[in-house]
Amino acid sequence: MKVNPQINTTSTAVEIFKTNVTHNQLANKIVADLKQLYPEYRINFDLEDCDKVLRIVSDNSIHISRIIDYGNSNNIQIELID
Repeated sequence: MKVNPQINTTSTAVEIFKTNVTHNQLANKIVADLKQLYPEYRINFDLEDCDKVLRIVSDNSIHISRIIDYGNSNNIQIELID
């Protein structure tokens, strides 16, 4: 019997950012804006977390500096959590 092992050749990138977003309305706007710029990203907020976390998942690379630049240009604190 011949066995073909399945190899996962995709790598998933996950980046977590600390924000100063406190309201769902703003969080929803940010998610909509970023999804328009990066439709391949899966984006969500955890406003219950003390860091008001913005989480981005992608099957490819994530443009960290562009995400931070988006925040800066919209007066929103977005910083990468290591």
